[in-house]
Amino acid sequence: MERPLPLEPSPEDVLAMGERVTQVISDFLTGLPDHPSWNTDEAVAVARSLRAAPPEVGGDLGKLIDDVMRAASNAYEPAGPGYFAYIPGGGLFTAALASYLSLALNRYPGLWAPSPAVVQIEENVCRWLCDLFDMPAGSQAILTSGGSMANFSAIITARHVKLGEDLARGTYYVSDQAHTSNTKAARLAGLPRANRRVVITDERLRLDVGALRSMIRSDREDGFRPFVIVANAGSVHTGSIDPMVEISEVCREEDVWMHVDAAYGGFFQLTDRGRASFAGIERADSITLDPHKGMFLPYGTGALVVCDGDALRDAHFEGASYLQDLAADDELPNYSDHSPELSREWRGLRVWMPLKRHGVSAFREAPDEKLDLTRYLYEALADDPTLELPWEPELSIVAFRLAEGDDEANRRFLERINTPRRIFCSSTEIRDRFVIRACIVVHRTHRDRIDEAIEIIRKAASEA
Repeated sequence: MERPLPLEPSPEDVLAMGERVTQVISDFLTGLPDHPSWNTDEAVAVARSLRAAPPEVGGDLGKLIDDVMRAASNAYEPAGPGYFAYIPGGGLFTAALASYLSLALNRYPGLWAPSPAVVQIEENVCRWLCDLFDMPAGSQAILTSGGSMANFSAIITARHVKLGEDLARGTYYVSDQAHTSNTKAARLAGLPRANRRVVITDERLRLDVGALRSMIRSDREDGFRPFVIVANAGSVHTGSIDPMVEISEVCREEDVWMHVDAAYGGFFQLTDRGRASFAGIERADSITLDPHKGMFLPYGTGALVVCDGDALRDAHFEGASYLQDLAADDELPNYSDHSPELSREWRGLRVWMPLKRHGVSAFREAPDEKLDLTRYLYEALADDPTLELPWEPELSIVAFRLAEGDDEANRRFLERINTPRRIFCSSTEIRDRFVIRACIVVHRTHRDRIDEAIEIIRKAASEA
């Protein structure tokens, strides 16, 4: 009797399993508009119920899918139209299909020789990203697991170019609105915490260029070596945008690397308004992007664009004799030579396939709609005398709080907003003040949900 091979399902089993999962996904997407924007009341209990070692003998697929859906249902709903917390990720279905294909085909894109056409598809995406920001020939993009890894590779490259092996006196500059992943990246890159310089921001929460110049000159006088400035193209707090042209001039004058963290805001570059707001970003040495934010793709899809592709490679390359039989990167890039990763999945397909299926225009129109919805929400809330809106939105985040009331009152206000579970907002702290923020990024968010949000926020404000 032939021994069964459980890891090699029959064609019939493959089709049956695929159809079952596809039906579950279809039901999930159909029901998304009615899902609660958050559902964590029983989440810990559900997590505990799933705490178990794997069985010796395999189980029923239906039961496994039920467990997966139970886990996923007791969570925040970042793919839903009412999710305004943090920076959402949309989970575009076309990208999920691409991930299904790429994981089943299991091609390796870290080196080009094993699968040239696979790497070419990913390189098409990388070239498109470079062109989107008017990068020159010789620039290079890589796809990463997210903005944190992109920021890490950017700092590594800046360190390599500007400091070499002598890191002890290298200083780096971030605004008080910068994402913490930049500071974490610098620390992991070997820079002492004491070498971080936090630059103040102006009344619009934009990096103060005068203060930056002063800090750099002071550091040079004290024997330090300024090597990188991190500018925001959409801060995670309020979407504030740093003055790119002025920062680029400082970088040129002081021979400092200019890195732009555009993880949240970068794909507004596709719109006329976004491109105008980001004037000067094309002068950056490197730019971090998150397609899993502004392109609505699944989590785990980030990118880094570097003006000097050779510098990116030099900073990351480490030869290995066991790879000597493979071709050099003359025809296509070996991504493992340009990033910290050797083993990695084929991320490029889940960017390339949605672009080819829907066209670039779809990814221009959707963020343009989000800018319109943000302005609509801002103006509606600004008309309410019970609310204070400290900053006019530059991208798709509306920051607000009660016009009268301390931080504790505003915490209760946020709880009231989130209690109906139709929308989910989050908070931050800016200049020692508690601020509520609504971030409109999910591609499934439209005018009807914003109208509902306005009613919910106004009602919560009147009760507070």
